[in-house]
Amino acid sequence: MQRKIVDYKKLSHEVAAKLIDRYPHGYGDDDIYIFQKTSGEIVEAVEVKTEDTIYLVKISKSLSNFITNFAETIESKMNSEEDSTADLPDFNKSDAA
Repeated sequence: MQRKIVDYKKLSHEVAAKLIDRYPHGYGDDDIYIFQKTSGEIVEAVEVKTEDTIYLVKISKSLSNFITNFAETIESKMNSEEDSTADLPDFNKSDAA
């Protein structure tokens, strides 16, 4: 299995969706991996697994905002779709004949 350290901005849509699925309400202290790269940089990341790769997604304020905004965007889209379908008239097959 491959292991990759990535910034969330560089995630594919598939991995970003898995990130949102794994942490729908954000991540906590127990979810964070902290390690030091060979360059000496301290990295904090959360884990996301796919079938063949383990991603450590670097944590930043923008990642937290991304998760929050993604959830809010999806919720508002779902609500707007429900609102738009609520205004549609009933359709019976007998009406079409």
